[in-house]
Amino acid sequence: MNTFLIADDHPLFRDALEGALDPFFENMQIVHADSVQTTLKAIKTNPDIDLVILDLNMPGADNYYGLTSVLDKVTDTPVVVVVVSANESDQAVSVAMHFGAKGYIPKSYNSRKMAHAIMSVMEGGKFIPERFIDVFEDNVPELITSIKRVKELTPKQVRVLHCLKEGLSNKEIADKLFVTEATVKAHISAIFKKFNVKSRTQVVLLVEELNLEEKAN
Repeated sequence: MNTFLIADDHPLFRDALEGALDPFFENMQIVHADSVQTTLKAIKTNPDIDLVILDLNMPGADNYYGLTSVLDKVTDTPVVVVVVSANESDQAVSVAMHFGAKGYIPKSYNSRKMAHAIMSVMEGGKFIPERFIDVFEDNVPELITSIKRVKELTPKQVRVLHCLKEGLSNKEIADKLFVTEATVKAHISAIFKKFNVKSRTQVVLLVEELNLEEKAN
């Protein structure tokens, strides 16, 4: 029996994908999740999960953060992770596969094509659309390094990072986060050092490239 975790914040999509997979997998069991938090919880509480079908852009995903968090969770386990996403850019496919996803399936696929793609992964292969096989963007290694560095920031530093993106001054950041300006300066200095940058402009460009979303804490 196969146990699949479908992680997507759209119930209709989850139900449709479950219906598409049902004819191809006998005695299939489906677990649903609608955010990164519930996905990680489901993986922890369902040890029989074989496959995680993950949307890149559900709540808490923060673009690639959700993917890397899930992949970290299943490290050293037989659990396979496949991305199903509306993002069909060369960059997204390249980054996801580099981090360890076993497949990247566009949401533009019909249900039958999605099912066949997942079948190929469950049989031990990898899947990406043919048009992406020979396409890898030159900036992907740098982007991956930046993503890893964001994951190393403390929660408070991540919030400061978003404040910098908003163009807030040190005083405005301090007021928003209920800390002193000296603390803000220390966080900014740590961020600059982590990303090897020397200006706020460089930091803002980095955040925009990563397409980070501020998490509600």
